[in-house]
Order: sequence, then C-alpha cells, then structure tokens
Amino acid sequence: MEIADLLSPDAVVAHLRAANKKQVLQEMAHRAAQLTRLPERRIFDTLMEREKLGSTGMGQGIAIPHGRIQGIQKMTGLFAQLDHPVDFDSMDDQPVDLVFLLLAPEDAGADHLKALARVSRLLRNQAVCEKLRGAPQAATLYALLTEPSAAQAA
Repeated sequence: MEIADLLSPDAVVAHLRAANKKQVLQEMAHRAAQLTRLPERRIFDTLMEREKLGSTGMGQGIAIPHGRIQGIQKMTGLFAQLDHPVDFDSMDDQPVDLVFLLLAPEDAGADHLKALARVSRLLRNQAVCEKLRGAPQAATLYALLTEPSAAQAA
C-alpha cells in the first residue's frame, strides 16, 4: 500500500489554521466530508471517539487521527501542515504541526492497520518531516508525501 493510494492531491492542506486539537479535528472533518461526501458530524464524532481511547498524537509533532466509518467505500487520507503547532496530548507532550487523518471502511480489517503502519513509517522519517514542515504549498506537500524516495526511506 502506497501513500498515493490513500491520498489525493486535493486532500492535502498547507497552512491549516487551528487554535487547538478540537479545532484541528473539526477542520479535518469538514475537509474530509467534502472528499467523501459523508456527514461532517459523523466524521468528527468518529475522530473524537477514537481520541477518547487515547491521543493519536504519536510524538515529534505528528498526529494520525483515524477511525472506521460507515459509508466510506475505500481508505481515505487527508494531510494537513498546521500554521502553528497545537497541543494534541501527545505521548512526548510536544505540540503537533503535521496531521495525517485516515478514514477506513468499517470492514477494512487488517488493511486499516496496514495503512496506519504505512503512514506512521513515513512520518517517523525525520528528513521527510523536515521537508514537510518547510513546504510552502499543498502541491509540494503532496509530492513529498508520495514520492518514491520517501517510500523507500520509510
């Protein structure tokens, strides 16, 4: 599974403005609703339910909010580079500025876990994250996320 299988160019946001974790998730849910045609509220509630189990902030400024949701046909990703880091209750107590949202069909099974592992591997690569943080626009972010060298490095 490649990042390009999860992410389309219109699912990448540069300079997302949000003051806190809830606003990040609201903005991401809003944009995911436009991509998936699912109700924004259902996406947001799914993300919030997952956050209640434990923060999806994985440390080093990265969060991967995710959930299984009824009505979605295929695994769908959305990436955002935040304008300003926000507290995400991450394991390392560091604020988050790179967010990769992942929505999966309810019956995705192991594919959901494989996709999470793939995104996690990519975003654990410090060189990739430094480039993502410095990217000026969404097209550059998309190219960095989907380039073959990023996949090999991960």
